[in-house]
Amino acid sequence: MPLDQYYLLGRSGLRVSRLALGTMNFGTGGFHAAYGKTEDEVRPIFREYLDHGGNFLDTADFYTAGESETILGRLIAEANVRDRVVLTTKFTNSVDPGDPNAGGNGRKHMIRALEASLRRLGTDYVDLFLLHTWDRLTPVEEVVRTFDDLVRAGKIRYAGLSDVPAWYAARAQSIAEAHALTPMVNLQLPYSLVQREIETEHVPMGQSLGLGVTAWSPLAGGFLTGKYRDGGAGRLADPAAQTWTERDWQLLKPLDEVAGKLGVTMAQVAINWVATQPGMAAAIVGASSAGQLAKSMAALDFEIPAELRATLDEASAVPAASVYRMFTPGYQNWVVTPDLKIGDKPEGYAPAVRNW
Repeated sequence: MPLDQYYLLGRSGLRVSRLALGTMNFGTGGFHAAYGKTEDEVRPIFREYLDHGGNFLDTADFYTAGESETILGRLIAEANVRDRVVLTTKFTNSVDPGDPNAGGNGRKHMIRALEASLRRLGTDYVDLFLLHTWDRLTPVEEVVRTFDDLVRAGKIRYAGLSDVPAWYAARAQSIAEAHALTPMVNLQLPYSLVQREIETEHVPMGQSLGLGVTAWSPLAGGFLTGKYRDGGAGRLADPAAQTWTERDWQLLKPLDEVAGKLGVTMAQVAINWVATQPGMAAAIVGASSAGQLAKSMAALDFEIPAELRATLDEASAVPAASVYRMFTPGYQNWVVTPDLKIGDKPEGYAPAVRNW
C-alpha cells in the first residue's frame, strides 16, 4: 500500500509522510562506511520510497563524510522531484578537527555547514534544517536567531532540533515565540519499544509547544527484528555494542507473539507501534535493499488492536523514577485531586481534521 497519508509536521503547514527515509547508509565513506552502500546500490531504495508516495528524506552532513548528501542530491535531480520532496539535513559535527569553529552550533559553523550541504545536495534551499546534537556551549539565542536569518534568506524553509535536552528545546521554542522568530517544528530523537525514555519530558513538551517528533532507530539498531536472538551477525556482533539488558531480551517474546497473531513481522510491529504513538510525526526507516524498505513501508498497512498494543506497552514500559513518580495518575489522584475525576478535555473535544 502506498504512503498516501500525509500529516502536518509539528505546528506548521508542512505535510510529511508518516515514514521518513533515512539515508545514513548512502555512501561508503567516513564513520558509517562499515554498512554504507554505493550510489547504484541505494538508487533502487530511493526509487522504491518515491514510488510508494514517500516524500520525507533525512540526511546529515556527517553521514558517510558528506557522501550521503552528494548521492541524495544526485538521485533527487535524476528523478526530478526536488519540489515534491521534503529534504532534511543536519549540522553540528566538525568538518576540520583543527579548527575550533568548524564544528558545534555557533553561527559561524551553522552558516558554513549549510552552504556546504547545499553544494553537495545540488540545491539552493533545504526544507528542514536541524541542529544535529546539543554542543553544551552555544547560547540557544544564537541558534534561534541564525535559524531565523536563514529562513529570511530563503536558504531553509523550516527549522528543528535533534538530540537535545527537553529544556533546551523548550527554551528555543519560547525564545522564538517571544521574539516572533522562526519556530522549531521538528524534534528528532531515538525512540523504540526498548528506548521509551523520551516519553517523560520530550514528547509532552513537543505536543505542548508544537514540535512534531520524528523517531530515529525505531528498530533499535535492528534488535527488534529478532535477528540477534540466534547470534546473528552485524553491528551488534561486536561485544562492545552489546548493551541490551535482560528486560530488552524478554521484550522480544511478546513482540514475536503479537507479530504472529497479526501475521506480520516483528520489525513491522515495532515500526507501526512507534509511528502511531502519541506525539510522533514520523518514524525514520533505513534499508539495505529495496525489498527491505518495501517491508518496512508495509508496516502501516495494519492496525495494532488495543489489547495487543496494551501487551506491548506493558512489556516495554519504563517505570517512573525520582520526581516523575509525582506526576503519575496514581500519585496525582492520591494527593492533588483525591477521589475526584478531573481531566484535561472531554473525549472528542478536538476531533482530528482530515481531508479524506
